[in-house]
Amino acid sequence: MEFSDFGKRFAGEIGIGELMDDLGDALVSDPAPLMLGGGNPAHVAEVQTLFRSRMEDILSSAGEFERVIGNYDTPQGAKAFVGALADLFRAEFGWKIGPENIALTNGSQNAFFSLFNLFAGKFDGGQLKQVLLPLAPEYIGYSEVGLEPDFFRANRPEIELLDDRLFKYRVDFERLKMDNSIGAVCFSRPTNPTGNVVTDEEVSRLRQLANSQGVPLIIDNAYGTPFPNIIFSEAHPVWDENIVLCLSLSKFGLPTLRTGIVIAKEETIRVVSRMTSVLSLAPGSLGPALALDLVKSGEITRVSNDVVKPFYQQKSARAVAQLRREIRDEIPMRIHKPEGALFLWLWFEGLPISSLELYQRLKKKGVLVVSGHYFFPGMEQDDWAHKEQCIRVTYAQDDQVVEKGITIIAEEIREIFSSAKSS
Repeated sequence: MEFSDFGKRFAGEIGIGELMDDLGDALVSDPAPLMLGGGNPAHVAEVQTLFRSRMEDILSSAGEFERVIGNYDTPQGAKAFVGALADLFRAEFGWKIGPENIALTNGSQNAFFSLFNLFAGKFDGGQLKQVLLPLAPEYIGYSEVGLEPDFFRANRPEIELLDDRLFKYRVDFERLKMDNSIGAVCFSRPTNPTGNVVTDEEVSRLRQLANSQGVPLIIDNAYGTPFPNIIFSEAHPVWDENIVLCLSLSKFGLPTLRTGIVIAKEETIRVVSRMTSVLSLAPGSLGPALALDLVKSGEITRVSNDVVKPFYQQKSARAVAQLRREIRDEIPMRIHKPEGALFLWLWFEGLPISSLELYQRLKKKGVLVVSGHYFFPGMEQDDWAHKEQCIRVTYAQDDQVVEKGITIIAEEIREIFSSAKSS
């Protein structure tokens, strides 16, 4: 049996596949490894109580449960939920937006497959266009979604060194190049894997660059404002018809129900909906059903601001404090300034082994992280040592799991640098 070129891409090493395999294995292994690698959100009790109550309402309403599980929605998604989202964004931000500007997808990953291949790839006359990632490292899940080779072009960031062993990536606009080979610009905010928040000023400049080239600016807002608002610095949501804004219900607390939200101009929404009809007939109905009342009432933003955001901010601060205690100053560790999302991005400058080797060593010790080298789509040919010196660690797991995992990471890092010094 021989695979096509398309199939061969999935038969080889894929970072997102390895990450999800590790996550699945962790759930059934005995003893379970310390899962500090995946992006699964925490089980936030207050949020889960809200969804349990809503599910009970669905079960107790005559015919409601049967409708939710038994009837396809349209390829655009549940009409009532789409309408409620449009009302929310008009009321909260004054956006000139209607239901025709919103489509649901079966998760953000599904949305990015559709969007990236809509705006990049092969065009009339054989021209190839790329997706520009203005700030690498970027999301591991982007890497294999393009149907053409050399699908991404990524920009190496400026690195700002901060006090307290922190650093921050910033868009290097001097290095950033726009030309006719770019079909779309995309960044995540806050960024997975680093927790970086592209500033309002940087967003404004990126909007201008995209508009000057006549291409869409795609903002991956899976962790951002207004929901789930896992964002710890000042950031204002933006949208107009030249922006494609992508949100999700996953990090608000419904990761398994795969509900992605795309906000864009009407023409883009129509095509994305048609792509959904081909790829999966229609988006799932249960996520929109569970979240409908929260969106209609505006409660989803209150819960995001008052419950979800402080929950993760406290967990982030606890993990950072432990890392600073356990990894002493003689080890060249810096932590990306934690501004949001579920992760800490650790940079060990001069790491004597690759980040992939570090991942493998930690895995043998029962701790799962993610090797940093996976997070540089579009920079495969860039021989930058920094790519091999970083790992992603999640702090979303139970506090005891995170604490044990960080202790083992610290022990392993001290051993690695100590061995390198003595050899």
